[in-house]
Amino acid sequence: MDGRNRKDVRPGQRVNIVLKKDQRTGALTEGTVATLLTKSPTHPHGIKVRLTDGQVGRVKEILGQEA
Repeated sequence: MDGRNRKDVRPGQRVNIVLKKDQRTGALTEGTVATLLTKSPTHPHGIKVRLTDGQVGRVKEILGQEA
């Protein structure tokens, strides 16, 4: 599942995000969602989130719930 709809992204989920510095290469970073930063219901490049480790990026793939 991709991360363009805000209703699909929840705190505690495992996701792959693209960090701002990796937008050109598309390199993915895996982590757990701490907070949602995008207020609109959808975003064409992915919902912006902050991970539990403090990194911020746009969700490209939802992996599932935290184990």
